Amino acid sequence: MEYIFERITLDAELCNGKPTIRGLRITAQTILEYLFNGTTEEEILEQYPILEKGDIEACKKFALEMMNKNYRIKDVAA
Repeated sequence: MEYIFERITLDAELCNGKPTIRGLRITAQTILEYLFNGTTEEEILEQYPILEKGDIEACKKFALEMMNKNYRIKDVAA
């Protein structure tokens, strides 16, 4: 397992290699989906008592950092 961002970890053996929070079986994507669907941070923390407020903040920062990257669409021969 390696930390790729504050509190965000990658492990090929965990959650199919998706970014997780502190090596737990909770993906950053799951938390972001809750937030984008209107779930409050307090509700998330109630549903996942193992999480800390800093974990949710790390997910938000991680998402912003991913959007800060440059991406290029390449044509692929059919």
